Amino acid sequence: MRIVIAEDNALLAEGLVLLLTSVGHEVAALVGSGPEVVPALLEHRPDVAVVDVRLPPTRTDEGLRAVLAVRERLPGLPVLVLSQHVEQGCAADLLAGGAQGLGYLLKDRVGRVQDFLDALERVAGGGTALDPEVVSTLLSRRDDPLEGLTPREREVLSLMAQGHANGTIAELLVITERAVSKHIANIFAKLDLPPTDAGHRRVLAVLRHLRA
Repeated sequence: MRIVIAEDNALLAEGLVLLLTSVGHEVAALVGSGPEVVPALLEHRPDVAVVDVRLPPTRTDEGLRAVLAVRERLPGLPVLVLSQHVEQGCAADLLAGGAQGLGYLLKDRVGRVQDFLDALERVAGGGTALDPEVVSTLLSRRDDPLEGLTPREREVLSLMAQGHANGTIAELLVITERAVSKHIANIFAKLDLPPTDAGHRRVLAVLRHLRA
């Protein structure tokens, strides 16, 4: 994959470059400030971008604003956003236009190399990769739609929102795929959403409902 990285922490940036090139990916560009992000993405049009939420000059939300701006010009451009902490406003803004080809990971997750690489590939393929802590924050923002869910259905919903497929959910919860499908059908019925097992589309539907 061709990747553009936007990260101002030199140590983390170089670490990402070494990691990604070591597994066969190409880093098309490495930038370290907000104003550089959009031009780099428009020029290189990578398979996926890795962008820090907070970039110079103010280190507030330059990275996020750059992602939102470039996805208006290049709809569907896969982007994996990195953040030091869960920022509810950032997560909500990022997902407002849909979850397809988007990821939001805490920087601690980058240290778990295989988890990070799996998330990057999932996002590049048009899927969704949300950090479990981000999912928990999003789910906690609304109580009413979730009151009717059982504890097991909440677990399934959380894993769905992280981008996991039915088979993976079954393995993680040590249940059958048939049981997972049944839980998913119940979740969508209780949330007034049409039942579907269609990859990231179901995640998008759930996230849109939770943000409504």
